[in-house]
Amino acid sequence: MPSKSSARLAALTVAAACSAASTIVLTTPAHAESVRIHDIQGSTRTSPYAGKQVTDVAGIVTGIRTYGSSRGFWIQDPNPDADPATSEGVFVFTGSTPKGVAVGDSVTVSGTVTEFVPGGTNSGNQSVTQLTKPATTVVSSGNALPAATAITSRSVPAAYAPAGDAAAGGSVNALPLKPDAYALDHYEALEGMTVRVTDTRVVGATDPYTELWVTVKPHENRNRRGGTVYGSYDDQNTGRLQIQSLGTPAGFPKANVGDTLEGSTAGPLDYNQFGGYTLVASELGRLRSAGLERETTREQRSGELAVATYNVENLDPSDDTFAAHASAIVHNLKSPDIVSLEEIQDNNGATNDGTVAADRTLSKLIDAIVAAGGPAYDWRAIDPADGTDGGEPGGNIRQAFLFNPERVSFADRAGGDATTATGVTKIRGKAHLTLSPGRVAPADEAWKNSRKPLAGEFVFRGRTVFVIANHFNSKGGDQSFTSQYQPPARSSETQRHQQATVVNAFVKDILDTQKNANVITLGDINDFEFSRTTRLLEGDGELWSAVKSLPRGERYSYVYQGNSQVLDQILVSPSIRRGCDFEYDSVHINAEFNDQISDHDPQILRFRP
Repeated sequence: MPSKSSARLAALTVAAACSAASTIVLTTPAHAESVRIHDIQGSTRTSPYAGKQVTDVAGIVTGIRTYGSSRGFWIQDPNPDADPATSEGVFVFTGSTPKGVAVGDSVTVSGTVTEFVPGGTNSGNQSVTQLTKPATTVVSSGNALPAATAITSRSVPAAYAPAGDAAAGGSVNALPLKPDAYALDHYEALEGMTVRVTDTRVVGATDPYTELWVTVKPHENRNRRGGTVYGSYDDQNTGRLQIQSLGTPAGFPKANVGDTLEGSTAGPLDYNQFGGYTLVASELGRLRSAGLERETTREQRSGELAVATYNVENLDPSDDTFAAHASAIVHNLKSPDIVSLEEIQDNNGATNDGTVAADRTLSKLIDAIVAAGGPAYDWRAIDPADGTDGGEPGGNIRQAFLFNPERVSFADRAGGDATTATGVTKIRGKAHLTLSPGRVAPADEAWKNSRKPLAGEFVFRGRTVFVIANHFNSKGGDQSFTSQYQPPARSSETQRHQQATVVNAFVKDILDTQKNANVITLGDINDFEFSRTTRLLEGDGELWSAVKSLPRGERYSYVYQGNSQVLDQILVSPSIRRGCDFEYDSVHINAEFNDQISDHDPQILRFRP
């Protein structure tokens, strides 16, 4: 998958260069009108004054943003109306660092009301009501700020969002806000206003962009490590809220999941492309660490085969994370017998010069594992055709197998390459791969611009085990939970459904050839254990996602926008599942930590073939 840093920096650059292109003018500009902020905000998601000129909009300056592509300041009316659906705050977009205004100034602003869509109109995001091309007059300074509105577990409804208007393509923009009924309506009715949260638990660690996620609902799907578990499309965890800093990034806390922002965190409530509703804090609570520690799984016993999957996030020889990844494999995963690696890049990483080989990347990791006290792993992989498998341009990511030759042997059958499909044959009543390593149906349209599955045949203590390493299509392009379209569209699923169907058919071929074959399908499935993708991959019982053997609070390998969720999975065939002699572990070493070396937690399965 593309690196998140490059994707996000590109998006920020586009936003900076094209902010005007992401502004919707909903009506024809008319004569200037004198109105209050709550009149401008109205009781729906878009302003009834959008596109109109307004004059002398009064308010107190509550915050000034001097960085990024959306510079300006917030104002709030100190004399609110009685309608809870109409916000009393609004952002004044200046385009450059605001001058001549300070927090506490009483001002009047004249300008154009616009609806700005972070990420552009094609993103499906909601819009932010703004005053643009402003003419600002300072009436007085040093005024008391309007009291912050508390966001609490009681104030945020349990229901997430209303269903969109079918006549409007599923958009909720024109629906009357019901802040007492829906969480998204509650937050929207506070857009631009100063809000406050108190003693909030961190459910998404601080990222490189100085953001973190908290929950105002401490008991909402909480797990033992302090996260908020996402276990259903119908339960989006309404207490989650993103926190950014209105000050300098240097002062932002480096928090892990389970930590607490003690005391008050307050500032204007904004909406942005990368997380939706965001408290831009001028006042940050004090960080209290929960002392979260990285997990370590147990070592496999002599008769157990340990198979792991680990997304190492665009690993290439220029990275400085080899020693850390090696330590994780040796010490936290206890040197599994087989490791399926995802996001192994070619020998020069993102340099786009036609290089596809990844032997240097894999050898460097193996050397680091030996240096960390682990086994001298061998490896198998198939180089993709240049630029055909998606991911970071030039990186040519692929899956690869590491295996410990002292414990496992690999059945090599030559002929596998980027475009040749492996198949299944029967030899003396047993299933075997025609090519090992080999790719599963690489020419199928399901794998267009996506990683092709890597299949390998291993032997452990005389028993054959088939392992299929996967990295399905990413969720890029899906509409967000906070989209104006409800329920949001998950367009990326279409390709994952196709991929799951192809892999299941291949597994079925193995099992039709040998009913009791040991088959493991694993990797970054990029979808949840309850998703249709997983159901298609499981098929009619050919496979079963072993993460479902864990308690619900343990089912996660990734934390996204404060939701602890499953993306990485290990699925097993009936011969493994029915024996009930297996153990699954999601080893939490990355996703919950601000100093992560990957955004994925590895998964491991131990069983007796």
